[in-house]
Amino acid sequence: MSEQKGLVYKSTGSWYLLRDEQGEFRNARIKGKLKIDEEISSSNPVAVGDYVLFETEEGEERTGIIHEVTDRTNYIVRVSPQNRNQKHIVASNIDAALVIATIANPRTSTGFIDRFLVTAEAYHIPAIIVFNKIDLLNQKQQAVLEEWKEMYINAGYEVFTISALDKEDVGVLATRLKGITTLFSGHSGVGKSTLINQLIPGKVLKTKEISDWSGKGQHTTTFAEMFDIPGGGRIIDTPGVKEFGLIDFEREELAQYFPEMRALMSGCRFNNCLHINEPGCAIKEAVMEGKIAGERYANYLSIMDSIEKKW
Repeated sequence: MSEQKGLVYKSTGSWYLLRDEQGEFRNARIKGKLKIDEEISSSNPVAVGDYVLFETEEGEERTGIIHEVTDRTNYIVRVSPQNRNQKHIVASNIDAALVIATIANPRTSTGFIDRFLVTAEAYHIPAIIVFNKIDLLNQKQQAVLEEWKEMYINAGYEVFTISALDKEDVGVLATRLKGITTLFSGHSGVGKSTLINQLIPGKVLKTKEISDWSGKGQHTTTFAEMFDIPGGGRIIDTPGVKEFGLIDFEREELAQYFPEMRALMSGCRFNNCLHINEPGCAIKEAVMEGKIAGERYANYLSIMDSIEKKW
């Protein structure tokens, strides 16, 4: 047996697709106890984006046994689809988290966008918002796009407005993603697969495609998959992630994950201000003055409502 280092590109829960240091792809699995440096309890010990140490099995040159996950620079989690009390690591070692949204056909809620952004903030991953299908908008929808774009730029986020079928639009985004590993997320129908196919020519992503790359293990669309971008960089696609269910969030810390609130909360009269109905709240004052968007604040209250009270 010889030890090698590999990068995880895909997972079906029991088998993993790795790229080794020679650039070759091979299947691998976990056998026995796995060494992980992070103290994190999750439903998946190995995630897409992980660098792992593995050994090839005797007589099985194309398969390997993973025995260690190396240090992660970061990771992002959601509620496990199997167990709502457990974490599921969506991906690790990410440079940016990108959410694709549409104003219409279908309409993405700002609630979904903000839950994604809050999760990215909590795990210290820079977030990018892409509004797609702008070529299909009528005048009223165009006004909503401008409003949302201004709201998120003012909150401190990077925003792109594109049509995934427009080569120039895609080219601008491709320049931004070059050389980095980016997590892609978005509801079904927002054009995520179309955009990935444009960024990676010749890579046809079929919706709900059943993969049999290993012929083993149960395929589930809740697992991510990584693709190489020509010219450098990688995209991690997250099919089936309909909602980033927040887990292990404290009510007292939520405002920290809204950048525009974080910048002002030191002005609150009370240190433990939840920015709901406390007197002398700098956040509520900023909402009243239009410095913080009312829609963002409403989503803050909605997320706050969904976090369990500890008392």
